[in-house]
Amino acid sequence: MQIYSFSPFGYEGALVSVEVDLRRGIPAVDIVGLADGAIKESRERMRSAIRNSGFEFPPERVLISLSPADLKKEGAGFDLPIALAVLSKSLGSDGEENHYLNQDSILILGELELNGNVRPVRAVHAATTTAFEMGIKKCIVPSANLEEAKEVKGMKVFGADTLSDAFQALLNDELFTSSLSDQEKSTLPQGAVEVDGIFFPAVDSTMEYGDVKNQERLVRALQIAAAGRHNLMAYGPPGCGKTLALQKFQSLLPLLTVDEAQSVTRIYSIAGLLKQGQSLLRTAPFRQPHQTCSIEGMCGGGVHCIPGEISLAHKGVLFLDEAAEFRSSVLQMLRVPLEGGSITLSRAGRSTTYPANFQLLMATNPCPCGNFGSKTKLCLCSGRSIEQYWKKFSAPLLDRIDFRVHVELGENIPSDSKGISTAELRKGIARAVKVQKERQGKLNSQLTPPEMEKYCSLSNEVHDLLESRSSSYGFSPRSLAGCIKVSRTIADMEGKAQIDSDCMAEAINFRHVEEDFIMM
Repeated sequence: MQIYSFSPFGYEGALVSVEVDLRRGIPAVDIVGLADGAIKESRERMRSAIRNSGFEFPPERVLISLSPADLKKEGAGFDLPIALAVLSKSLGSDGEENHYLNQDSILILGELELNGNVRPVRAVHAATTTAFEMGIKKCIVPSANLEEAKEVKGMKVFGADTLSDAFQALLNDELFTSSLSDQEKSTLPQGAVEVDGIFFPAVDSTMEYGDVKNQERLVRALQIAAAGRHNLMAYGPPGCGKTLALQKFQSLLPLLTVDEAQSVTRIYSIAGLLKQGQSLLRTAPFRQPHQTCSIEGMCGGGVHCIPGEISLAHKGVLFLDEAAEFRSSVLQMLRVPLEGGSITLSRAGRSTTYPANFQLLMATNPCPCGNFGSKTKLCLCSGRSIEQYWKKFSAPLLDRIDFRVHVELGENIPSDSKGISTAELRKGIARAVKVQKERQGKLNSQLTPPEMEKYCSLSNEVHDLLESRSSSYGFSPRSLAGCIKVSRTIADMEGKAQIDSDCMAEAINFRHVEEDFIMM
């Protein structure tokens, strides 16, 4: 039997072979294989756990080898595999023929307490996925991590509460349970709502768009953005409701498919953000970092290359509230991930690539005081200060934003008035998402140029409209492509097979803001 563990680093990580040799000499435990401090300390935790669990610790000199030898190993998840490797080698050295010694390779993860209890570790989903790809079909993990391990189809898993439980699983193959089937894996979260064959998360009172009053244009833009995963910026004076509306955006996003949820769950498992007993993350992520977020916090990094906010927003939304207060360097680094859908990090001679296919939402004031462009309030900012304020957003970044919505303060709103409900907004979104998946298998914002030619054909009338407006407004080629993609989403929401002039005109109006706000 070959025991493997997992060293988490970046998105990929690496399987580590755990080998034990007992030899003559002064009783001691030696670990070789570039182990970090946490693994070296496992010698004492493992020794105490074995004895306190009722087993005899071998009196010989114990050599533990972690392979490959040139890979730095990190984390406390090696405690349990090392302990079980020592026990199996100790029993085998006494001449006992135990059938578990000849079993197939097995993945083992877990941190040990001194009394033999097994503590949860991070990156279990990533470890089991990697192990299964390498042909390992069995794993022993902490009970708290059992649900995420079950999500790997074909893997036989066992959740251990103690070292004794884990050892008994090695002796008895019947204790392992098969991972969830496809039907069980597709079980929807509690309260999921189906709209035209598309499932959405349950809505509570804080996610209801009926509370957003007198902001029909902003709500319409958010509906289209959700239907096609288009990026959006909302700007307006303080208190106009832009943040309130954007924070409810998660309720408009369909649930992730099982395949989409696998990569999202892997990222959250690596980051240690999965709650105890949590399995697949079917709800699209919604990340809202603070304005003090650094480049490392946004893109990821650190000693272990943990994921940043843009990777934690993979398949979901990254919402930057008061976006102009973020550092310019942080805003500019978003450009490449927005275009490529991934980010590569390099640390100490090692590199890793995280998926970062996220939708960007931004809310900001139009100037430092917040009143520039308002029809009801006076702006006291100088032209110079406003110019410096907007320089935070470079032209290449803004060019990747399909919606620029100027939000005005609502006036004279009746107390009993209601906006468009979330349930009503979901109808158009579900219709568009269903059409896109059946037609091209992806959402419109992700269409490549060849796919745009195939699925976004324009009549002469619509093409002339786009050309004339783009010449007047100075649209770049990327802006033209964005208008075509948005118009395709609008047509899908309205059930139109072809993009007509009304769809294109609405898409252009959402992108061009000169009439509302001259600074952009």
